[in-house]
Amino acid sequence: MDFVEVVRARRMTRSFSSEPVHSETIDHAVDLATRAPSAGKTQGWHVIALEGESLFRFWSVVFPKEQRATFKWPGLFDAPLVTLWFADPQAYVERYSEPDKSHTGLGAGVEAWPTPYWTIDASMALGTFLLAIENAGLGALLFAVFNNRDVLMTELGIPSHLELLGAVAVGYSAQGTKQPGVSASRKRRSPAQIIHRNRW
Repeated sequence: MDFVEVVRARRMTRSFSSEPVHSETIDHAVDLATRAPSAGKTQGWHVIALEGESLFRFWSVVFPKEQRATFKWPGLFDAPLVTLWFADPQAYVERYSEPDKSHTGLGAGVEAWPTPYWTIDASMALGTFLLAIENAGLGALLFAVFNNRDVLMTELGIPSHLELLGAVAVGYSAQGTKQPGVSASRKRRSPAQIIHRNRW
């Protein structure tokens, strides 16, 4: 696909087919995500890919069956893959303690950073991943993980210092089209509403 076409076509998919996704496709999408900007080329982000029994357990923890009866998008649970995206603050502290970056003072600790670049970098990588998934002809849904977050982190053995940005369900759309969410009718802001030229 043309880049503009990929960007304009990308939407969140909320109903999936259970057809498996080839691991090579996910590897390629993650490889493309590593091309996103990264402060000091730290690349301080991680992805956990959940399939099969691990995915079943994930849903059991974060979205128990008794909560699904009234859920608007039951086809979400048919997604064959869910990826969890993590940012690693400590990786940036360590990277900026190295000789070529130590002069910045950012190696002193997480609190030395006025802006959390681990979150920025991981988010840019995640955005690239979503575009790569669209380009591969697959659908994806980015969603927050709020329920039983600590339980999930413990079960998966996630180091406590990592920040969970969210989860991305990946698979083929059940209908072949993307289903709009409740916010889809909101208008996109125009460049004129966003850009402040020269001053606020």
